[in-house]
Amino acid sequence: MRILVIGAGATGGYFGGRLLQHGRDVTFLVREARAAALARDGLRIRSPKGDADIAAPPTLLARDLREPFDLILLSCKAYGLAQAIDDFAPAVGPHTAILPILNGMRHLDVLEARFGADKVLGGQCVIAATLDGDGAIRHLNATHGLTFGERDGADTARMRAIAATLSGAGFDARPSGAVLQEMWNKWVFLATLAGITCLMRAPVGDIVAAPGGSEAVLALLEACRATAERAGHAPDEAALQRARDMLTEAGSTLTASMLRDLEHGYPIEADHVIGDMLSRSGGRPGDGSLLAVVYAQLKAYEAGRARRLAAHS
Repeated sequence: MRILVIGAGATGGYFGGRLLQHGRDVTFLVREARAAALARDGLRIRSPKGDADIAAPPTLLARDLREPFDLILLSCKAYGLAQAIDDFAPAVGPHTAILPILNGMRHLDVLEARFGADKVLGGQCVIAATLDGDGAIRHLNATHGLTFGERDGADTARMRAIAATLSGAGFDARPSGAVLQEMWNKWVFLATLAGITCLMRAPVGDIVAAPGGSEAVLALLEACRATAERAGHAPDEAALQRARDMLTEAGSTLTASMLRDLEHGYPIEADHVIGDMLSRSGGRPGDGSLLAVVYAQLKAYEAGRARRLAAHS
């Protein structure tokens, strides 16, 4: 199975690198600067689960993409989705499967509109990884899971082939017959975590120690849960209790990666993670709900960031 991994950053580079390490046929679709760095330094993974050093991993630039691949692993940030789609479109053939592992749900609609429902799988990953200053991938803990499945839950020949290819490749690969529900469960948790830590500019432990902090966290979680229920994918009580426990843990240093991006002045996934949750809730910007307040705060950050970038251009 020929696999095209879109990008070789922390997430795509980690999973693609593990697949290469275990003999799978993987090519990375990258920009010129990353292609040059990989050719010079190789793909380097530093991880509690074992390091990997892969010399000159196979790469392609978008302008050189000519032939279809069997599987496309899409791990870009949501704000890069439109460009990524244009870049990898020539790799989508009659039998190509696209496995996106973005947060949220809106990317499924975007991919389906461009390539058709039959091409798009459901998927998610759980990993904490980053690129260091030298371009190496730093895996920050022992968790490295990838979940995938047909969106209707069917056990198909292509799912079995994909599962066979991804299994035994140095990370936890898990096919799922309920992948959309699992994606909603993750989104409900993530939107709450990102929303409350960005709004308060603080980790979970500091938020719940403040007067009314726990109540604010749980109110945002309930708003996201109700949105999932409206869509027909309400998390079960076990999933909700896990979320409550993590989001109200005394002394927890947990924050969302969105807060870390915001603090560094980086782009954020405001529309994809929070804005789309607000839209699917039946609400709208400015309606006074907690989701709307969080969304306004994130859009204010984006406006300020755009102004600062323009001033320095």
